[in-house]
Amino acid sequence: MPKISLLTGTILKEVVDSPINGEIRVSKSLAFGTHIQVENLTQSGGVLYWIWEKTVKKIKRLLPEVDKCLVLGLGGGSIAKIIRKYWPDAGITGVDIDPIMVSLGKKYLGLGNVEVKIVIKDAYEFVTKTARANSSIKYDLIFVDLYIGDEFPNKFQSLKFLRSVRKIMSKNGICVFNRLYFGEKRKESIIFSETLKKVFSEVEMFFPQANVMLICFV
Repeated sequence: MPKISLLTGTILKEVVDSPINGEIRVSKSLAFGTHIQVENLTQSGGVLYWIWEKTVKKIKRLLPEVDKCLVLGLGGGSIAKIIRKYWPDAGITGVDIDPIMVSLGKKYLGLGNVEVKIVIKDAYEFVTKTARANSSIKYDLIFVDLYIGDEFPNKFQSLKFLRSVRKIMSKNGICVFNRLYFGEKRKESIIFSETLKKVFSEVEMFFPQANVMLICFV
């Protein structure tokens, strides 16, 4: 039976232990709706949906047409749902290392109703292998949201990974990195933005809330 917090009106719908993300909690509240959290940070749904939708609205003005889109860190599928809303005909590939997180997205956030090719794999391996293959498939739009709890693994900040991301983008493509932007996370995000400038021709910072979206152009 779901646990209800009388203080916040939040219903705890399910708690699952994942070998990758640790304890995953699915909750529903009047303020944020259904959302998936790890270490008290929302990973999918809830406020994160709003953050991504605000970001996608901005990207839509910059990139009206999208043929192929790649989501690195699919999670519960919030980004995929928003992409389908703004670019109904886009081909979407979603990569995530944690099948439990994806299954919760299907169960609670409607991911199963979104047309998306789901790949259960480490995003680092997926991107670097795709880049090495020199495939003719290029992505017009790439979203990167690869946190484990509140940690952004170092391998996703390496020049090798970032150059591989750039290599699989189309000539007019855009890549968006989601980074936390509070406390010490602010300094980390600024340092990361400087690394991005070594790889991409232009990097724009967009602030939808307690996050910064780093919008990168080929």
